[in-house]
This record gives sequence, structure tokens and C-alpha cells, in this order.
Amino acid sequence: MRILITNDDGIYSPGIAALAEIASRFGEVRIVAPDVEQSSMGHAVTHSRPLSVKSSPITFTGIESAHRVNGTPADCVAIGTHLWTDTDVVLSGINMGPNLGNSMWHSGTLAGAKQAVLLGIKGIALSTPVGKTEPDFKKLAPFVERALELLLPIEELSLFNVNFPEDPQDILWTRQSVRLYDGVIVPTTDPMGRKLYWSTVKPLEAAEEGTDRWAVENGNVSITPLRLDLTAENMLAKLQSEQPILQS
Repeated sequence: MRILITNDDGIYSPGIAALAEIASRFGEVRIVAPDVEQSSMGHAVTHSRPLSVKSSPITFTGIESAHRVNGTPADCVAIGTHLWTDTDVVLSGINMGPNLGNSMWHSGTLAGAKQAVLLGIKGIALSTPVGKTEPDFKKLAPFVERALELLLPIEELSLFNVNFPEDPQDILWTRQSVRLYDGVIVPTTDPMGRKLYWSTVKPLEAAEEGTDRWAVENGNVSITPLRLDLTAENMLAKLQSEQPILQS
């Protein structure tokens, strides 16, 4: 199996090193990742300037070579699959921070996996929470390996979002948590006294049972199958029934 790995934390992240070591047990691994952190870039693609690809100066266990790109995760997958047209699957992560529920909309990690699916290649995004210290990737390793054992053999074109809690107990199939948030702007100042603002959110609802967020909050690995089609099918059917022909 030919595996391309990317992320949005940058090629120097310990998460990508941990994933590369585990993925190398399943096949030939190539790494193409951003040269600097690209967190929360979503599915941004670079079209206003050319991109460069350079060999990475760091060594990954089980990987002969890796490359860094001055672009986004989606850029990395586009270039990586262009250089290696025989790629079977794209893994994105392991992200330093969860990508649960609504955060899928702006996740650069998930965008790497989505870009793969747009190009006709299976994509799997992997993430874990991070606190004041780095995640314990040795503790996560058996669950990362098990998740790959479950997902890599799937033959059809598919997209998966996988999240690992700090101390995993089990693995659950889940759906995306969708809940409302209250936007919060936190004002502060820089050392010169100039105004700055942090943008954050506060959830208005608890996570529903069976969702990705609920699974991780309860100590379980969440695997959520996703699709690219955002069509609101119930609303579409309702509109087609009530007003089948639009008149000008």
C-alpha cells in the first residue's frame, strides 16, 4: 500500500512523526507537509503564487524521505499526489488538537483528507487533544494502529475523521456533533498597549450521545464517516414538493 501523509501543524510536529512510524507498518509511506503551521486554514488552496517542494532536514522512523511545501494542507496533498500518482490513501495528522463537530468546517487537518477524496483517493484525518504538554503518542499508538487496521482495507472511495481522547478506552463509530455556539471576543493588549482581540466560542448545548464529541468526552476513539455532498436533502425535497417549478 502506498500512503501519503500530511498535516496542518507543519512537518516538524511530533504528531506527524508518530503517525508516520505507525503507518510504515502498513506500507510505503511518503510525507508531504507544510513547512510552517497551517492550523484552521480550512480547505484553502494557493493559486496566486507558485509553490516550492523541499526535502525535509529531519528523519522520520521507517520513512526514507519527506518533503515540505510552502503552502496549505490541501496544497500538500495536491502536490504529493501529483508527484506520486500511485498513492492509495492519504493520512492527515495526527493533529495537535481535536477536530470534532463544527470544527470540521475550518480544520486544515480534515482538509488534507478531503482534498484526497476530491482527487479520487481515500482520505483519513486523525486528531487528538493537546494541553500544556504534548500528547502521549506512545499511549495512543495501539489505538491509531487499530483505527488504521479498520479503515485501510475499505476499498471504496471514502472520507473518515478520527479523534483520539487523551486516554482511550474503546473505539466507536460516530456521527458529527452539530450544535450552536455563542461567539466570544476576548479583548487584550500587546506590550505597547495596542488593542488586540482573541476570537473563541462557547457551546450552548451539550454533546449528543452517539456523536464524535460525546465519544471523545467519554474516553472513546471516535471514527466518523463523512461525505463531500453538503446538500440539505430534506429541505431540497420540501422545496421541490412545494414549488416544483421556479417562475420568474
